[in-house]
Amino acid sequence: MPPRLKAGIFVRALIRRAEVAGAQGFVVKKGSEEAGAVFLKISRLDGTCLVLNQSVAGDGARVWARPLGEVCDEAKASAYFERQRKYDPDLWIVEIEDREGRAFVDEKIV
Repeated sequence: MPPRLKAGIFVRALIRRAEVAGAQGFVVKKGSEEAGAVFLKISRLDGTCLVLNQSVAGDGARVWARPLGEVCDEAKASAYFERQRKYDPDLWIVEIEDREGRAFVDEKIV
């Protein structure tokens, strides 16, 4: 398995990548700088969003999973993040606002 970037570095690079492409990125919740889990909320600015969390595929590759399906509403995403915070207070939540729904991650989205 390849080495993993520190969470804080990954988040800052992701936000920069989104902004360079014309989208907006925000840290909604700052987690552990070293190794906090990262969750993404891709807001399409029409009341819908896509929630992604980091995962590992059966072959060991890092992927992004869609725990709430392809599309959800803002309220459902907020409730999901609230539950996740109870399990892991060190997690990061990054919101990307992009009408095209781009995630700006290199790993596969499953």
